[in-house]
Amino acid sequence: MTRGIQIKVWGDYALFSRPEFKTERASYEVLTPSAARGILEAVHWKRAIRWVIDRIHVRRPIRFETIRRNEVAGKAPYTSARQAARGEKPMPYLVVEDDRQQRAALVLRDVEYVIEAHFDMTDRAGPGDNPAKHLEMARRRIERGQCAWQPSLGTREFTAFFGPVEPGELETVPDALRGERDLGWMLHDIDFADGMTPHFFHAVLRDGVLDVPPFTPRGRAAS
Repeated sequence: MTRGIQIKVWGDYALFSRPEFKTERASYEVLTPSAARGILEAVHWKRAIRWVIDRIHVRRPIRFETIRRNEVAGKAPYTSARQAARGEKPMPYLVVEDDRQQRAALVLRDVEYVIEAHFDMTDRAGPGDNPAKHLEMARRRIERGQCAWQPSLGTREFTAFFGPVEPGELETVPDALRGERDLGWMLHDIDFADGMTPHFFHAVLRDGVLDVPPFTPRGRAAS
């Protein structure tokens, strides 16, 4: 795969929220493809490319833990924000102390993944953009620990640390992850070109490896 990379990510906590839980947060058992794409975009984001997740390796046993988190109950109205941007009214705001609520969350503990991905060139690529250039930039940033913004493991307060994959690192599988594990329907990605339509796929973990099927947003063909 000429445009492919591998990146190792890890952290103390992770929360990849299942959409069927509305009030309390509950995480999927493993990193979702959309969250993996978000991590790669944090490392190397350019309009000329779009990251595509091919495979996710789970490198540590799946462990859950229940915690309580502070959240803001409301959100600023979109219409008011647009009117404020046009200078028609003051910018809306939220007072955290007046709108705070505490919720339980079922989160993942002590996680580590290896993401295998490639990128497609988009219609926004310019004359100076080419696959070799972006591939080298992405690999160099992974090796140096550089990022455009700090990546996270599903939610912003759970920091994702990242680095290169060492030779032979994927040859072993933790005993707890051997065999086949049906993860059910998992969020694949959001199609922003089609009214933010969510897409799901049937996820199966085999010997700690999640193979991700192709996903192409509406109106954007892969190159």
